[in-house]
Amino acid sequence: MNKPDIYQLRRNELAKQIFAKTGGGIAVVSTASEIARNRDSEFPYRHDSDFYYLTGFEEPGATLVMKVDSNGSKHQLQSHLFCRPKDPEREIWDGIRLGPEAAPEVLGIEYAHSNQELDRKLGELLADQDAVYIRLAESAEADRRLRHWMKQVRGQARSGVNSPSEFHDIEALIHEMRLFKDAHEIDIMRRAAAISARAHIRAMQICKPGMREYQLEAELLHEFRNSGAQSVAYNSIVAGGANSCILHYRAGSTELRNGELCLIDAGCELDGYASDITRTFPVNGKFTGPQRALYDITLAAQEAAIAMTKPGNTFMQPHEAALTALTQGLLDEKLLKIADVGSLENAIETGAYRRFYMHRTSHWLGMDVHDVGSYREASLDSSSEDKPWRILKSGMVMTIEPGLYVRPADDVDEKFWNIGIRIEDDVVINNSGCELISRGVPVNADEIEALMKNV
Repeated sequence: MNKPDIYQLRRNELAKQIFAKTGGGIAVVSTASEIARNRDSEFPYRHDSDFYYLTGFEEPGATLVMKVDSNGSKHQLQSHLFCRPKDPEREIWDGIRLGPEAAPEVLGIEYAHSNQELDRKLGELLADQDAVYIRLAESAEADRRLRHWMKQVRGQARSGVNSPSEFHDIEALIHEMRLFKDAHEIDIMRRAAAISARAHIRAMQICKPGMREYQLEAELLHEFRNSGAQSVAYNSIVAGGANSCILHYRAGSTELRNGELCLIDAGCELDGYASDITRTFPVNGKFTGPQRALYDITLAAQEAAIAMTKPGNTFMQPHEAALTALTQGLLDEKLLKIADVGSLENAIETGAYRRFYMHRTSHWLGMDVHDVGSYREASLDSSSEDKPWRILKSGMVMTIEPGLYVRPADDVDEKFWNIGIRIEDDVVINNSGCELISRGVPVNADEIEALMKNV
């Protein structure tokens, strides 16, 4: 399947849902804006994920407008892309623009216009439409533009033109579509995970006492870009020693010391899709006894969660399985004491484990590292605060990432102080269970030690 065909199919599916919901309407989705980094430069540009999902277009300054009408019992779709016009002078500085003239053929869009025409054309396209699908409460600027478009339409009232009376959240429809990945998307995510796995191996193999965290980060970035990934999927975490107990720590200048652990949470972005892998390993290549004990508990928790990651189970069941294994391990190592918590069940019910494990085991993964899609099932009672957890189905992609983080405390054995461990892999739900797509990097402690030894 050609790339334009993929995006055409997605737009057509979205139009089908709009037609089923309101009999037609206008959908408006804009891409991300460029953001200034300082006085004379911008941050590296990254498109809006929803916009890219529907167009495959990566340039800034673009908006997709979909006009969905009735064609008997079926829907009829016209897609309009508003993009930057060709500008030879600006293209010398900023790069070649596709331009509205070439966009229809390249992107499979019916109509393309200069983005300078957006405000005027929206007044025409919104005329006599009942429903508008747009991001609600996105920003003050987006609200201002919507008011401007509506003012244009209402100004035509004496000519018999009706203005829209319904406003719907376009994200609710797009995000439900994005939750389920097709074969094209899963193929990209497999390749992204493979690149990230190689980067983790590279970091393990080069690591030695005396290095700095930022030096390992540099190795990750080298492997990402050298393998064709366009960017990181998120800011890389490279945390040595006590820093491994800081969940969102950024790679800094801390020295990696003999006898301590290094936690790396890093993944690349490839063709718009994220990978997300975490590994924890000994700086000198050999786990200490306490480190190995907590590592094996965390790995057992991950394996328990993976076993519960299959169609028909809920999103929470892998977390509950991991939580049981982690809490039992904390009791076994006397980090939690039966005399204090009473039982395994009570330790879980009261949240006694939370000082050592304070996050969920999973999140959706896709175009965004914490990808879109509801974690709860739809409910007829939209006001209900007790909607059931989402049922896992084939095509969903998620992470499995249990962890343990032990900070110094008077009631904690000193041998466990400053040990932070997280193990994270990416999984695709399929009809037979799940596929681990990130195991190109070892996860077993013995295998990690062997990898670091054979350099």
